Amino acid sequence: MSLVVVASVLLGVSFLLAGGAKIAAGPGWPAQAAALGAPSAVVPFVPWLEIVVGAALCAQLIRPLPAIIAGLMLVAFTAFVGLRLAQGEHPPCACFGSWSAKPLSWRHLVRNGVLLAIAIVAIVA
Repeated sequence: MSLVVVASVLLGVSFLLAGGAKIAAGPGWPAQAAALGAPSAVVPFVPWLEIVVGAALCAQLIRPLPAIIAGLMLVAFTAFVGLRLAQGEHPPCACFGSWSAKPLSWRHLVRNGVLLAIAIVAIVA
């Protein structure tokens, strides 16, 4: 199995878990996202986009487009988390639905950095 396939599948599983956990959280996830300060116009679409991108990554469809989209999403998520931390705010992370109710911290930036590195491998390997 090639490095690009491994990276794509790892990233895809991460996105599938994140999207699925958000949907499984029911109305809890939108409330968490609102507390996080996520734009209300995008909140309903995030889990579904994560699932579509995750599935495309796992299935190796139209490479490297899903990895590029995942990378861009991770950059946006990371910038958003970094901004909240820079503002001194530590609301519960809504990244993985009810699985991630811990307050935002630098660990979330590290996790996103690792996922972004995997996305880069999936794009350029």
